Amino acid sequence: MIDFTSTVPDSLTPNMSAAPFLREIWQAVGGNADFLQHLEFSDANQGQLRSAFAVTDLAAASIGAAGLAIAEMMRQRSGKLPVVRIDRRLSSFWFQSSLRPIGWESPSLWDAIAGDYQCTDGWIRLHTNAPHHRDAALAVLAVPANKDAVAKAVADWQASELEAAIVGQGGCAAAMRSQQEWAVHPQGLAVADEPLLHVALTVAAPKPAWANRININRPLEGIRVLDLTRVLAGPVATRFLAGYGADVLRIDSPTWDEPGVVPEVSLGKRLARVDLRQAEGRATLEALLRQADVLVHGYRPEALARLGFDAQTRRRLNPGLVDVCLDAYGWSGPWRGRRGFDSLVQMSSGIADAGMHRWNRDRPTPLPVQALDHATGYIMAAAVVRGLVMRLQTGAGSEIRTSLARTAALLTSQSVQFPQKDFQVESIDDLADPIELTSWGSARRLKAPVSIEGVPMQWTLPAGLLGSSPAVW
Repeated sequence: MIDFTSTVPDSLTPNMSAAPFLREIWQAVGGNADFLQHLEFSDANQGQLRSAFAVTDLAAASIGAAGLAIAEMMRQRSGKLPVVRIDRRLSSFWFQSSLRPIGWESPSLWDAIAGDYQCTDGWIRLHTNAPHHRDAALAVLAVPANKDAVAKAVADWQASELEAAIVGQGGCAAAMRSQQEWAVHPQGLAVADEPLLHVALTVAAPKPAWANRININRPLEGIRVLDLTRVLAGPVATRFLAGYGADVLRIDSPTWDEPGVVPEVSLGKRLARVDLRQAEGRATLEALLRQADVLVHGYRPEALARLGFDAQTRRRLNPGLVDVCLDAYGWSGPWRGRRGFDSLVQMSSGIADAGMHRWNRDRPTPLPVQALDHATGYIMAAAVVRGLVMRLQTGAGSEIRTSLARTAALLTSQSVQFPQKDFQVESIDDLADPIELTSWGSARRLKAPVSIEGVPMQWTLPAGLLGSSPAVW
């Protein structure tokens, strides 16, 4: 068992720099504002990630909200709300990567073609990690899979026209826009009008089986989480839930892989493959869904509906389900349902442009970490746990939706102070014990960024390969 007990230093003080983010997140998940007094942060004078935006504050706030939700679950079980302590420095590091391989290297995060390219009137980012997304971009550009050939072809396009062509072909791309351009863009306007989380309670359902299983040290023990998410926010959410005892079963298609991030986010989970294009696979998913307590999914809405699992069907199969759904660009506006990833939303929403101008660079300058993915993951985790608390209190299930674009709006709503003090370089003291025996080799994890009195963050399963488990609870 990988145990991260008591990893956050005792020398913690209330920190107000993360407060605006924290208040909005905690309000969005429906939390009691009085509980915020039980959340403490390490000193902001430690430093922060160097960015045009307050990334470290967002990291600390989102992890803090998830930790506070766990504390509320403990209060529901024991009557006592423990203090939650957040280390801002470790929070920032976890937003980069928590895994440190020993004697092996993690695969590259990016496909050889993925990256930023200059058009006739600006920049565009191509996201080509998935083979079918790469094929779509190359088909539009009519070039082979060669970065120089792609760059030459892109140079003849206007950014917005190439973006539309690749998206229309089923690919993923984003033209770089300024914050001002995004603010008046139809999709930017739609996102600005959306809440951070769409939350709706459903009708009361029978008392869940886990309600009578009380293990204060493992507050989510016995709770079944069906994970239908991919890179990166959803897997971050379910990794956090697994760290407090949830039984997480991730389902992937027979052909899907994401080698660059699986070692990072498969910690604590069982990992199965199911072909949902086949009747047998859909029957398997239906059986798993009936017995789940939580569903976390990142499919575009029409994709699950085409498979026979629209929102009404999911609710009929499991009335008490805590159903959490993520998309990239929001739930309204002309881009609702558009494929997207953290790096693309940073380009669309003005984040990469703001970084370029803040640091006087000649090319897009995104955040130093994929903060939209990670923050959204912890926000989703907080929403899941609060949904479980409401399940105990009212019997009702819940339907929750959020998006990377709305998290981007949260981040850009707060300014960052300059000059900034960088964190000290990571050291051996930042690593937890014991060694983790992953499917790729030995590794160590960073110490946990959150500490809750009496509740260690620990995982019973090491990181593993997709498809290494059967599709059963």
